[in-house]
Amino acid sequence: MLEKHHPFPALPALSDEERVERARAAYERLRTRHSCRAFSEHDVPREVIEYAIRAAGTAPNGANHQPWHFAVIRSPDKKRAVREAAEAEETRFYGADGDKPKASEEWLGALAPIGTDENKPFLETAPWLIVCFAQRTGGIEEDGQTQNYYVNESVGIACGMLISTLHEAGLATLTHTPSPMGFLRDLCGRPKNEKPLMIVVAGLPADDATVPEHAVRKKPLEQIASWL
Repeated sequence: MLEKHHPFPALPALSDEERVERARAAYERLRTRHSCRAFSEHDVPREVIEYAIRAAGTAPNGANHQPWHFAVIRSPDKKRAVREAAEAEETRFYGADGDKPKASEEWLGALAPIGTDENKPFLETAPWLIVCFAQRTGGIEEDGQTQNYYVNESVGIACGMLISTLHEAGLATLTHTPSPMGFLRDLCGRPKNEKPLMIVVAGLPADDATVPEHAVRKKPLEQIASWL
């Protein structure tokens, strides 16, 4: 049986010129977003994070099952535990313990211009860590049983909206993906039907924060779009 439908929400009445201007303005703001790896200890109100997660929760998703959960970490002890577990995985990834790296030589070469290594102090310095989980099952009622659909796609879009909203609020962010990430499920007390996808680190940039030259390079429109 078809459920009741509601009228589509009213959109602003704009001229073509105004639509172009709004799109351009959004692009100009978002083009200043860069991953930050040096955060200030300056606090950020919880309400900022709450609204950003609310925005993420409006993302398009499979069958409206909303297959995501955002575990927000502020406790210094919990952040320290995340850092210690993440750095243990990163040490194996980079081969910093003297063993053969888990990452391929090609992968490590691709990361070299960014300058990353096994040390992740930002996991303790930044005021907020948002661990993004993908729910394989649960449905809109989160019963743990109902099959969810297009889970990774849905959560990926939600994470993009989360990051965009945090940027709009004047915060710096970083997506951190230690591999494997199973320890995050245990640290956050999440069920087995949830898979951690990333940590979104959020806060203000440190005074000495920098952006690698490599990260400034962006593909031009002609390379990332086709008009058919």
